[in-house]
Amino acid sequence: MSRNEKIKEQIGWLKLLFAILSAIVVSLVGWIATHYKSGDFNLYIALILVVIISFSLIDINKRAYRKMDELEEL
Repeated sequence: MSRNEKIKEQIGWLKLLFAILSAIVVSLVGWIATHYKSGDFNLYIALILVVIISFSLIDINKRAYRKMDELEEL
């Protein structure tokens, strides 16, 4: 496998991970919106997860752009 193809495959995996985590964040936000009045422990866990996953999404996005720049240099 050439370096070019390897980088493309890595970008593909990052896209898949980005899509899955985005769907999880949207689902959690929807769940939070329907249960925000309860104020139970699960709500706080969901809020923390949204923040953590959002930062993960930012990191994945940065990695994908770095890979795209690396692909452009080849």
